[in-house]
Amino acid sequence: MITCFLRYEIDPDKIDDFEHYGRLWITLVERFGGKHHGYLLPAEGESDIAYASFTFDSLASYEDYRTRSFDDADCRAAFDFARRTGCIRRYERSFLRPVTEGIEP
Repeated sequence: MITCFLRYEIDPDKIDDFEHYGRLWITLVERFGGKHHGYLLPAEGESDIAYASFTFDSLASYEDYRTRSFDDADCRAAFDFARRTGCIRRYERSFLRPVTEGIEP
């Protein structure tokens, strides 16, 4: 299993646009076989940072999603929406693996 963790720097005046963008990608990631864990948006005070994460069964599954997403009309429309609105200033992507089971000390 692999989780893609995203940290976005967004335009704080365009949070509604970014939220729309995020809602599009939740649906798209799940359509391509991933599990989206949602977006975390600024809620109080001045902030231009947002987060998102989603998981695929393997790095190969994620890479297949990325390849196919570039040819998908809905994915291209979502990318174009973010570009047109300027809601995303920049982003960083990290890949993580979960540890979900404890052990006895």
